Amino acid sequence: MTRRALPYRSPSEDVVVVEPWLLVTEDGEIPIPEALPDWDYQMDLHLRRTVRVDLRRARSQSGLPIDTALMLAAVWTATGSNLSGPAQHVRLTDDDTRKVDLDVRLRGADLGGLLLLDTALVLAERRSDARPSSPRRAGSVLWSDRDTLRLQGDAPQFPMAVIDFARTSFPDSAAWHLQISGGLESATMGSLLLLINERNTVTATAFKNAGKPGPVDRIVLSAVYADAARTMIEHALGMDDFVEDCEFPDGSLGATLVSLFDQLFPGQSITDIRLRRHQSPALFASDLQAAVKIFEVSR
Repeated sequence: MTRRALPYRSPSEDVVVVEPWLLVTEDGEIPIPEALPDWDYQMDLHLRRTVRVDLRRARSQSGLPIDTALMLAAVWTATGSNLSGPAQHVRLTDDDTRKVDLDVRLRGADLGGLLLLDTALVLAERRSDARPSSPRRAGSVLWSDRDTLRLQGDAPQFPMAVIDFARTSFPDSAAWHLQISGGLESATMGSLLLLINERNTVTATAFKNAGKPGPVDRIVLSAVYADAARTMIEHALGMDDFVEDCEFPDGSLGATLVSLFDQLFPGQSITDIRLRRHQSPALFASDLQAAVKIFEVSR
């Protein structure tokens, strides 16, 4: 953790002792890894952490009155969805060391990309009687740390829903459909939706098991990923404003498509790939199939 320079007195780092975040799984609790390779948007996360705060020292070293209420807060941010929110907060009014067990549950539909987990000890309320050099405003940070977890799965990384295609305009026997709407400046989370046909039990089961996929599930997820990538790239190449050196806002559909293009066709120009798709659709399809590494289930 990098110690930030604050415009007021703050306690030493050792007034807060933290244990690692734990990921709660069906098989028990494990320290959170750097990445979850089998994560997808249907996989909710359950996280736990124990924190011990020496409240007396935290107050005295910050120049705060002994009766000052503090707050231990946990906040999450997901770069893939551009969403964030409070995970848990606990008001602390004790006069000695307090043990706090953080227990956080996050919906997979709200996540994606890099998950940032911030834990902070803050001033619970404004203290107008604090010393001039001491924190006064509610929410003033006395101590903080950050952990990260990269969420990367075999399933395409955007929202999805399992529905009955018989009640839609899609063919009853289709296994999935990637819905793309809005312009390149639109938010990715509102522009992409992967629909899975609940009548296709093989595909629906693969996404249900995406957290711990079996051999057949991995093959199905790989096929869906390849088809979704093809649909997204073809959608991008069909738009006139998807060109070399194009810049789009973070979290936008355009930024997502540029990132996917660079991943699949590193070092190649949009103009060249667009021309190849126009002149030789079959070769383009094979190039894209090779780029997405379809059916390489060991990845």
